[in-house]
Amino acid sequence: MKYRIYLSAEQRSHLENMVSTGYDSARVLARARILLLSDRSLGNHQEDDEVAKAVMVCTGTVSRIRKVFALYGLESAIYDKPRTGAPPKITGDIEARITMLACSNPPEGYDRWTLRLLADRSVELGYIDSISHVAIGDRLKKTISNPGK
Repeated sequence: MKYRIYLSAEQRSHLENMVSTGYDSARVLARARILLLSDRSLGNHQEDDEVAKAVMVCTGTVSRIRKVFALYGLESAIYDKPRTGAPPKITGDIEARITMLACSNPPEGYDRWTLRLLADRSVELGYIDSISHVAIGDRLKKTISNPGK
C-alpha cells in the first residue's frame, strides 16, 4: 500500500525551516526532505525512487517514512522514539570489585594483570556471570585505574 503525503501549510513551513537552518541531525533532516519531496498538497510530488535518489537514501526508507507519517503524524515520522537500551551489566559495586582486583597483586606466574585475566577472575570469583575483556578495559579506562607502579 502506498501512503500519500499531504502536508498542511504549517507542517510544510516547519519542515522547510528545519531544512534551511540545518541544526538537526542528518537523519532528521533527511526525513524532513523526504516528506517535503513527497508532499502532494502543492501538486509537484515525486515518486519513491526520485525522492530516494534526491535525499540519498534507499526507497524502503522513503516508503517507511511516508507510512509512519500517515499513521502516526509528523513528529513520529521525523524523530526516533527514545531508546532505553539494556541495563548496564557492570554496576558500581562490581566495578569497585574489579578495580580492587586490578590494583591487587597479579596471580602466580604473571607480572601484571591483563584484561583477559581480570575478566576470567571476575567470573571465577562470582562478581559477574560473564564479561569480555573489552568491557573490563572500558570500565577501567573510565575509572582511570592506576595501581601506581
